[in-house]
Amino acid sequence: MDQHPERIGRKLIHNGAIVDIYQDRMQLPDGSEENFDFIKHKGAAAVVPVLDDGRIVMVRQYRNAIDSYTLEIPAGGLNGADEPTKVAAHRELEEETGYRADIKDVEFLISLYTTVAFCNEKIDIYVASNLTKTCQHLDDDEFIDVKIFTIEELTQKIFDGEIVDAKTIAALLAYRTKISSK
Repeated sequence: MDQHPERIGRKLIHNGAIVDIYQDRMQLPDGSEENFDFIKHKGAAAVVPVLDDGRIVMVRQYRNAIDSYTLEIPAGGLNGADEPTKVAAHRELEEETGYRADIKDVEFLISLYTTVAFCNEKIDIYVASNLTKTCQHLDDDEFIDVKIFTIEELTQKIFDGEIVDAKTIAALLAYRTKISSK
């Protein structure tokens, strides 16, 4: 199929703190027109924090969208479109977990789009090593418990349905693949 849908209009429905919601008017390859929902996200970064003994530092927090607690890797939005994702991942590591790494010990792992059907949120995911314990610097609306697991325990939690966050699943499985191929 050489033709693809073409956006012929965009209307801002809601301007939010994290996302903007639009209704796009699209002309489809057959000439018909349809409305598509589009959520514009500012971008994000996440990190797999690895302790010297190989265990991984995770965060447990309440997520309103699913009305449940989740077990995730630390992550957060960019502080502006120009902020490098590596800097954001480095910042979120200490803010959410109370562990710090030198920026040189934060290495790129993978990039992913979270929900390609209606949102442009892209997350760059890093691995942090040589961690030092400090203290959490949580935002006013964050209440996060820090948990530590082996990669084997986390993999089992994925397949048991205890870890349901897509970025966390992708990051942990990518990290496990990376360390097993060394």
